[in-house]
Amino acid sequence: MTGQDANRAVEAVWKIESARLIAGLARFTGDIGLAEELAQDALVAALEQWPAEGTPRNPGAWLMATAKHRAIDLFRRNERFAQRQGQLGREFVDRQEAIMAEFDEATEEVSDDLLRLMFVACHPVLSTEARVALTLRLLGGLTTFEIARAFLVTEPTIAQRIVRAKRTLSEARIPFEVPGGPELRGRLASVLEVVYLIFNEGYSATSGDDWLRPGLCEDALRLGRILAGLAPNESEVHGLVALMEIQASRTKARVSPTGEPVLLLDQNRARWDHLLIRRGLVALSRAEALEDRLGPYALQASIAACHARARTADETDWRRIVTLYDALAAIAPSPVVELNRAVAVSMAFGPGAGLTIVDGLAGERSLQNYHLLPSVRGDFLFKVGRLAEAEAEFQRAAGMTKNARERKLLLDRAASCRR
Repeated sequence: MTGQDANRAVEAVWKIESARLIAGLARFTGDIGLAEELAQDALVAALEQWPAEGTPRNPGAWLMATAKHRAIDLFRRNERFAQRQGQLGREFVDRQEAIMAEFDEATEEVSDDLLRLMFVACHPVLSTEARVALTLRLLGGLTTFEIARAFLVTEPTIAQRIVRAKRTLSEARIPFEVPGGPELRGRLASVLEVVYLIFNEGYSATSGDDWLRPGLCEDALRLGRILAGLAPNESEVHGLVALMEIQASRTKARVSPTGEPVLLLDQNRARWDHLLIRRGLVALSRAEALEDRLGPYALQASIAACHARARTADETDWRRIVTLYDALAAIAPSPVVELNRAVAVSMAFGPGAGLTIVDGLAGERSLQNYHLLPSVRGDFLFKVGRLAEAEAEFQRAAGMTKNARERKLLLDRAASCRR
């Protein structure tokens, strides 16, 4: 194996195993910050050894065993080891064969360790922003840049949140466990937010050469389904699952054979996954049965259901979608919701009506570097015949996005304004 091949193998294994590795190490050490450091140390060891020795038969288990060796070496040099030496030593020896078997198993469920890690990362001792950023980093495997794009804030801000969050958890000695009783419900809201941000990063990647990162969508869906089992009487849990199921149903239709993005109204609906749509509609029915006044996720799922129920784009009930966005804006107002509402208004009442809303968002600071604002405005300008302005907006949007596929789409749209 060449060094380049080994490096690719390490990168691929890391993307698959990093969250489970960090979660297992967090349970082993009781410290999330230390767990991530040990996981990174194991990654460095792989980069050093695999080019010469070859990729091990079970790379995930190799990383875990290496990280645990380093943890025990660290404890031996630490005064805490005096109290934990016997326990850790016995556990390490006893777990070697179990570790190999654990990583050999293919399972559709997220492990208990991953769930514990998510709830710890979402602990109330942290701010909401810190909970979301830390969980995206540890469980989603996202870079600080990708998280910053999701939050519409700067990359250094996210990096600082993550560092401070790990320090806070360590100093507060937060137990590595899934909360129970009343505390569970109080922590669900931030967990749901995290899951949906992970899903969105997979559904429309903020950077790189791919329009989709399906693995992240699948991870978010698994987490959402498990959370629905943990809190079966929570309407918003089912609402989020419904939203993700329906959106995920479009995956195959969202990309052309050459990998180019295909927008919603241009998609071949025969390629939508109708099993996922049915699952989503069932989850939405559960959310509606539990709560008369739907929350933000259930309302977004209702919007997605309007698209899913339309056999063709022309049959979409845009007036119903506008009504749902009005309800969403009333309980969860944000510039992004208003931008999405503008699209629905344009489809229901004409592009001029949508343009009026978007022009009112021009001064929103949080949208200044958000490429979808000029992209949507360019679309409205194109439809009303202001082609030169539309071209400029599409070019501006192309300069903002970090996703290569999306950039090409926007540049193609800019070029179409000159034809």
